[in-house]
Amino acid sequence: MSQNKILTLDSLSLQEFDSDAELIPLLTPEDEEEMNREVIPSSLPILPLRNMVLFPGVVIPITAGRDKSIKLINDANAGNKIIGVVAQKNEADEDPSQNDIHTIGTVAQILRVLKMPDGNITVVLQGKKRFEIDAVTQELPYMKASVKEVTEVRPSKEDTEFSAIVESIKELAIQIIKESPNIPSEATFAIKNIESQSFLINFVSSNMNLSVDEKQNLLINGSLKDRALETLRYMNLELQKLELKNDIQSKVRFDLDQQQREYFLHQQMKTIQEELGGVSYEQEIDDMRLKAKSKSWDDKTGKHFEKELLKLQRTNPQSPDFGIQRNYLELFLELPWNQYSVDNFDLKRSQAVLDRDHFGLEDVKKRIIEYLAVLKLRNDMKSPIICLTGPPGVGKTSIGKSVAEALGREYVRISLGGLRDEAEIRGHRKTYIGAMPGRILQSMKKAGTSNPVFVLDEIDKLSNSNQGDPSSALLEVLDPEQNGAFYDNFLEMGYDLSKVLFIATSNNLSAIQPALRDRMEIIRMSGYTIEEKVEIAKQHLYPKQLKEHGLGPKDLTLSKKIFEKIVEGYTRESGVRGLEAKIAQVVRHAAKSVAMEEEYNKKLTEKDVVEILGAPRMERDKYESNDVAGVVTGLAWTSVGGDILFIESLISKGKGNMTLTGNLGTVMKESATIAMEYIKANPELLGIDPEIIPKHSIHIHIPEGATPKDGPSAGIAMLTSLVSLLKQKRVRKNLAMTGEITLRGKVLPVGGIKEKILAAKRAGIKEIILCAENQRDIDEIKADYLQGLTFHYVTEMSQVIDLAITDQKVKNAKVL
Repeated sequence: MSQNKILTLDSLSLQEFDSDAELIPLLTPEDEEEMNREVIPSSLPILPLRNMVLFPGVVIPITAGRDKSIKLINDANAGNKIIGVVAQKNEADEDPSQNDIHTIGTVAQILRVLKMPDGNITVVLQGKKRFEIDAVTQELPYMKASVKEVTEVRPSKEDTEFSAIVESIKELAIQIIKESPNIPSEATFAIKNIESQSFLINFVSSNMNLSVDEKQNLLINGSLKDRALETLRYMNLELQKLELKNDIQSKVRFDLDQQQREYFLHQQMKTIQEELGGVSYEQEIDDMRLKAKSKSWDDKTGKHFEKELLKLQRTNPQSPDFGIQRNYLELFLELPWNQYSVDNFDLKRSQAVLDRDHFGLEDVKKRIIEYLAVLKLRNDMKSPIICLTGPPGVGKTSIGKSVAEALGREYVRISLGGLRDEAEIRGHRKTYIGAMPGRILQSMKKAGTSNPVFVLDEIDKLSNSNQGDPSSALLEVLDPEQNGAFYDNFLEMGYDLSKVLFIATSNNLSAIQPALRDRMEIIRMSGYTIEEKVEIAKQHLYPKQLKEHGLGPKDLTLSKKIFEKIVEGYTRESGVRGLEAKIAQVVRHAAKSVAMEEEYNKKLTEKDVVEILGAPRMERDKYESNDVAGVVTGLAWTSVGGDILFIESLISKGKGNMTLTGNLGTVMKESATIAMEYIKANPELLGIDPEIIPKHSIHIHIPEGATPKDGPSAGIAMLTSLVSLLKQKRVRKNLAMTGEITLRGKVLPVGGIKEKILAAKRAGIKEIILCAENQRDIDEIKADYLQGLTFHYVTEMSQVIDLAITDQKVKNAKVL
């Protein structure tokens, strides 16, 4: 029987009823006889049902969602409440027609209509009599048909065989209810209280786990006795299935009990095997104690290990704490306590290794050689904390491997970009499940020595969150006075990091926490000049790409002129990552030709480069003509290297207002204001008519407004632009400048000089105006990189104006 909730009609309520619940009215034989005497109408509205069959006398709830069904039920409920119910042949049909429904159905009376919150309605129906459809008389708004009653052959009261069949049905129904754990036991009382034989047959037929077609065949059967026999056959099958299902469940339960029994037996066998000399936890503890003897740790560390080992020995092996404690002791044994690799003090070899792997980078190489020299003399010193800062792609990370090879040390690296959990540095407390040491100790375990070269990549990209501040956790790691006893939460004791050579890398020094920045020795790595890029491409990038693409030197030849073409026409970066990508593209083209056995030019020309890489795209870096008054070329520093900056000024009739555009920051806005006020205070000194300014409005614009710009480098460029505009005299060609100004007309020094000089040279600038104090920065740059450039060092704004602005009026000068 189906797993339906059984209710009496008197107890029906909205809260109690399911969409699939069967409702049993207390139908007496007298009620049944009265129902049989009722005459059905000759025409009925037809309600198709998807997945159920209604039998005479049975009460069922039906949820109607189709528009036609809702309309039919509402109309019938407002009328005589009599409808015809038939089953669909295919329950998937949304709009069944005459051919999609069975012809034999049941006349039903609407007992109650309930409106659901989702817009559907639920109607409680009671079957009356069977009917057959003669003809469908209408399809809209719902189906209507002319019908005739289907008579039912009933056995006589003296038919003892029929009575025995009915009693068997009742007994089997009670037995099925007892066998099924999902049917409530109260259903037994409902079955026993059914007095009408025909209603018992119909009710049981309605509730059995049969398909719609099987139930429809039962409904079509015109003989009540035959229907009872067929129902009894189905009930016997269902009872057999239930008994088989219960028997399988009983066997499964026995199997589970058997598994538990085997588990305990295996545990006993394991204990017996350990007693007979097999592997035991005690043996594992003895192995740990034996390994500890080979460790060169001090007495304090040895006592701590022995204490933790005894704690493991006392812990129950089945306890979760046992695994955590064992992992802790395994880490303790795997860490390289006081194990050091021997440094190579051959300084000439070290210099050769550094020169071989990296072109340029003289400051970094000099610092490493100095460190090796002092270490060779003293043979004992704390390692410095070096921070390499500079644009991307200049070799900050890769230099760590070269340093490790030069020193003869192990090399480890961790990336700190995006790290926001303090536990990644200090580790988790081992009281937590899944606890691990921090990445510092994990890397030390991986290195196998206590003095590796340790690269902390992207230290400026650390972030913080509610899990703590990792940059603050690094303060102890990168402090030479404190990292001799670095405390990891998992290790729960100090670990010596003082012999580790930490090399941090960053792009933006200002993004590093000041306290952390103060603990490191900053070495600035500037961008490469065109000459340096050509040499790097020739010596490193090109051979590397040939090897990675399976080619040899004879398969492709690139001249120095071709390298220059690629550098100047297709890259504008400070580093060489973009350059390497372009070289890889050229090599891939040759590799494809070799693989496809095509003819190609092994010695590339400039024309070939343009065909492979396309037209040069870096022309916007070139110097632009400034035949218009008020246009000045400035120099700027960015986190990815230097760049040139065009400053434009325009004058129009107005009331002395000044407008600034170009997404400028506070410092640049202040520089423009200072420049304007200086001009207002010193018009005669600058050769400007003082009557011009109150009668005109000035607009200063720096192109590429989508890019934020700020910094003190554009002060003298803005003042020069304004003076050029107000005098209507152009600025000298091929000239760029950088520096800050004061209200007194003084020129102040600025930073990032090397990056700015490289940007100027890339753009084809010939002359550069700088503050006199920046001359020391120029002196630090190799003379080879400064060829073709002329520097003018100034201290006063008047000197800048004299150098920058010509005496020639621009063409079509405005009459001011």
